[in-house]
Amino acid sequence: LLRTHVQPERVLHVLNQNAPTIDPSFANRLEYSKEEKKIVITLHDLQKNDSDVYVCAAEEENSSFLSMSRSGTMMVVKEVEQTDCGNGSWVIYGLTTVVLLLFSALICCTLYRVNVKKCFQRREQNTVYEDMSYRSRHNTLV
Repeated sequence: LLRTHVQPERVLHVLNQNAPTIDPSFANRLEYSKEEKKIVITLHDLQKNDSDVYVCAAEEENSSFLSMSRSGTMMVVKEVEQTDCGNGSWVIYGLTTVVLLLFSALICCTLYRVNVKKCFQRREQNTVYEDMSYRSRHNTLV
């Protein structure tokens, strides 16, 4: 794997069964796997200065001739601005929780004072019950 334009250099060099040679700037950021005639290369933790055109090349034995793939891969790494909203959002959540708890306590105290049970209870009507049966009249005369 070669970088060709901005900063020309050999990023990865694999020679048959020997250990691969990896450019020190990609030491902990490059992984590769080999399956028969196919090599998969993965770059991690890209930085803005990694932007370049990357080309795969094959070196023929007993020759200094490199056969490169027709087209490379242009990789442009943009720097993303990170907003630190973690600290501020916890303050907002905390204050909102405290306000809701205080509001709930206020409502509970108010309802306790008003004694809500009395407001919603069915009031018994004043009723008088008289037994008008014959027995009760007969017993009253005696």
